Amino acid sequence: MKKQILSMAIVSMLLWSCSNEKKPKTNTDASLIDTIEAVDTTHHAQTSLDWNGTYKGITPCADCEGIETEVTLNKDMTFIVKTKYKGKSDEVFEEKGIFKWDQTGSIVMLEGLKDRPNQFFVGENTLTQLDLEGKKITGALAENYILKK
Repeated sequence: MKKQILSMAIVSMLLWSCSNEKKPKTNTDASLIDTIEAVDTTHHAQTSLDWNGTYKGITPCADCEGIETEVTLNKDMTFIVKTKYKGKSDEVFEEKGIFKWDQTGSIVMLEGLKDRPNQFFVGENTLTQLDLEGKKITGALAENYILKK
């Protein structure tokens, strides 16, 4: 009799443990919603990085050795862009204007630049030139579009 009760207890425990499995949380769980709501939407380059300053680099050029590029972003939302076409001329071209942040707070748009990319992704001590459509440049030369402080 004791063996029978012991056997039934073990079978009952096995059945109970199989049916009492923890179910994975779904996207509608309250804890997940609380986590999503807790995300700080004000944490981006504009508010979190020391973005103002001068960034320099040599960007690719189709018919010269490279374009010495210097972009200065000022706290008063003005910019200065200086470019020099290496191997072509010693002349430095300078453009000035104002810039705006995009809605994500991570991209600056330099207003008034003509016939050239005017958007840059702002990173930690870097400014990455975007293409004419405002997209990240990819490929073998992608790293050459990153200007550094």
